[in-house]
Amino acid sequence: MPTAPDRIESLAPHQVFVFGSNAQGMHGAGAARLAHERFGAVWGEGAGLHGQSYAIDTMSGLATIEREVATFLAFAREHPELEFLVTEIGCGIAGHTPTAVAPAFRGASANVLLPARFAAVLSGGAA
Repeated sequence: MPTAPDRIESLAPHQVFVFGSNAQGMHGAGAARLAHERFGAVWGEGAGLHGQSYAIDTMSGLATIEREVATFLAFAREHPELEFLVTEIGCGIAGHTPTAVAPAFRGASANVLLPARFAAVLSGGAA
């Protein structure tokens, strides 16, 4: 399974940076800040596609992450012309582990590239 790069500094026109946000869309640190500064994330928008970024609320609990990831995966299936580079959402300031978050991505379409540790969890390896 192809994986997303560990560090994403730039995107091709068909690529989308998928990052963890908070519900308020305050993109002040980490991947959220990068999404805002480089990839079109909109301040005040904590979910969905904006520019070449897709925000998933990771600060409102694991159940919210699971719902938002399901919405994201449906969106990705509807847009096979795009390639989605997923960061380790929920595994920074939100405090979750790849073991807890990765299963939400089970069944992702081929245009969704997961971080290596998520892919390892889904393939039965250690994260």
